Amino acid sequence: MQQSFRATIGLIFCAGLLAACASGPDEAEMQATFNTGLTQYDAGNYQAAYRTWHDIEDVDLAALRNVAVMLRKGQGIEKDPKAARIKMERAADAGLATAQADLGDMLLSGEAGPRDVTAALPWLARAAAAGHPLAAFQLAKLYETGDGVPKNLDIARKLYGQAAAAGLEDAAKALQNLPPPPPSSAAGQTGH
Repeated sequence: MQQSFRATIGLIFCAGLLAACASGPDEAEMQATFNTGLTQYDAGNYQAAYRTWHDIEDVDLAALRNVAVMLRKGQGIEKDPKAARIKMERAADAGLATAQADLGDMLLSGEAGPRDVTAALPWLARAAAAGHPLAAFQLAKLYETGDGVPKNLDIARKLYGQAAAAGLEDAAKALQNLPPPPPSSAAGQTGH
């Protein structure tokens, strides 16, 4: 369910990003092409959506990320995690937060090679800093368990809180399950 939620949110974000960032004389045409891909994707016509976004992936980061997602899932094209990772890296390097979160997830899960927490961490951190709730959630889990990073429940609380504030129910539950923070040493002191 989270993967479906992530794909839907990513597609919505990508459409908004295109509208906000597109420039030049072909802005209306690029927007129309991207929106055609969205319509095709939403209708379940994955092959057509893949082709539409593939045609503009060199000039549109959101389309590039969507092509990578489709390669990752095998939607409209044969599943190819290695090609998905290459395209996702291009979009992530260019600063697209959804691509950074997806790339971090791919690296954590070992989709396109061995699981690599060290490589996933900076991508998840960049996406979480940009407000991506799933990246914040995944990063919080790493800090909660000490997986690839020193265990730090304060950082985990902050990241779970960020993801929960964005509406991620699993993050709210994880936050509730953490032990309460220790009382501050200054809180128990009185002035002299």
